[in-house]
Amino acid sequence: MKYSIVLLLMAFFVGCGGPEPRKPVEVKSGSFYKESIERTKKLLAEEEKAIREIMENDTVHEYLTSPNGFWYFYETKNDTATYQLKTGNQILFSYNLMTLGNDTIYTAEEIGPKSHVIDKQQLFPGLQNAVKLLKINEKATFFFPSPLAFGYQGDNKAIGPKTPLKSSVELHTIIIDNDSLN
Repeated sequence: MKYSIVLLLMAFFVGCGGPEPRKPVEVKSGSFYKESIERTKKLLAEEEKAIREIMENDTVHEYLTSPNGFWYFYETKNDTATYQLKTGNQILFSYNLMTLGNDTIYTAEEIGPKSHVIDKQQLFPGLQNAVKLLKINEKATFFFPSPLAFGYQGDNKAIGPKTPLKSSVELHTIIIDNDSLN
């Protein structure tokens, strides 16, 4: 009987080896992210190609390339203005939004004049950088690939996901913040 209890206790201790972690059912290889990056690069290349074709077919305007990844031309240039916008300046501007095929999504009247504080308030990424290129009383047309517009989500209204945009932006007024003069 003594031996059977000892054997039973030994079997009990040997059988209790502690919990074994379960093996994952599916191993993540990161391929989803790699495929997503490749899809995004392909989409961006297609959008940039479409924008370049528009620029090549337009012999009227002189296009400039922004270091932020969009293109533009001036409709109205103010050569007498010298003040460049700085962080903290408040501006009043208006803009419209169109497809690359010139279909109007939102008119400037629908959007209305917008008050904006440079680098302190959010606009969609392309417009955030586009307004900084303008001087008072200038108007320019910008071409934004979808990542600089409303990206993969759209605006949940009239702008669909992955939509490149064309926008005419006019800067009406600059209120200079005293801190930006230093």
